[in-house]
Amino acid sequence: MVAFGRRREQRAPLDGADVLLLDLDGVVYRGKHAIPHAVDALTAIAADGTRVGYITNNASRRPETVAEQLRGYGLQVGTDQVVTSPQAAVRMLGERLPAGARVLVIGGDGLTTAVEGAGFAVVTSADDAPDAVVQGFSPDLGWKDLAEASFALADPDRLWVATNTDWTIPVERGIAPGNGTLVSAVHSAVGRLPVVAGKPERPLFDTAVERFGAGSPFFVGDRLDTDIAGANAAGMPSALVLTGIDGPKQLLAAPEQARPPFVLADLRGLTEPYPEVRETRDGHRVGDAVVRVRGRAVEIARDGDPLDVLRAAALAVWGSGTTAYALDIPGALLEPPVR
Repeated sequence: MVAFGRRREQRAPLDGADVLLLDLDGVVYRGKHAIPHAVDALTAIAADGTRVGYITNNASRRPETVAEQLRGYGLQVGTDQVVTSPQAAVRMLGERLPAGARVLVIGGDGLTTAVEGAGFAVVTSADDAPDAVVQGFSPDLGWKDLAEASFALADPDRLWVATNTDWTIPVERGIAPGNGTLVSAVHSAVGRLPVVAGKPERPLFDTAVERFGAGSPFFVGDRLDTDIAGANAAGMPSALVLTGIDGPKQLLAAPEQARPPFVLADLRGLTEPYPEVRETRDGHRVGDAVVRVRGRAVEIARDGDPLDVLRAAALAVWGSGTTAYALDIPGALLEPPVR
């Protein structure tokens, strides 16, 4: 499925897509601030007739709140354009539980609202004999909440759904522990794992495709392990944008299932011609840049645009049959390309 590394014409990544789906944190905004060029790029894409949807693993907020934040940056966003992991989790509950079943919610307002809106009875204690436990991130969760989930999940037949298992979450002050750390705490207590609604699992992608009736969706994310791996698993072309969590070091070391078809500096690249990508006798070439692997050394055989050099380096490393951690990589390749 992954096209990055095959010879291709200079078409824009978004060409042929009927819906653009984007992660939020690290792609559209970081903390309280929009990422440079994101709003202008998305406004132009929407004006050109491509539908835009926003999908997020973050379970702490309601879709209305997310849409309001995006409108605050100047984007025209309706609530129905926001697809959340709580919505995907509720879809999973509905496939496994009867209407009106009791659900112990461990999470924030976004998750509680979604569960209630789907007609389930929200309970707050393991003593209420819930039919399932659904767990999502909230900055207000504490030990008592995690303990309550553990008490309920002592029954090995009780359904446990996690909205997502992201180990980290980007916030304005930096990188903080994500829902994966909270799920891991409960896992340590009960000795089993949940079924997962969010990226990199398919339910969130499937929910988004169903919402938009997408025939040719295209996804953009900033994380390889959740965004890109999830899009690949869902059979959806994608781009890694270098404005969030993962950068050159993670890209070069990406396992096969998490390698992106496209690598972009920012969202402007979605509608710009993507440079020709091909393998030559001298190495992997992207645009004017050529990078090769000789022995343990990664060599820049021909310089070019810094982003194209990184793209070529990724192809060279991935095609070498050797993990990036065993190679000597020039320091310049590990620095984010400045555009």
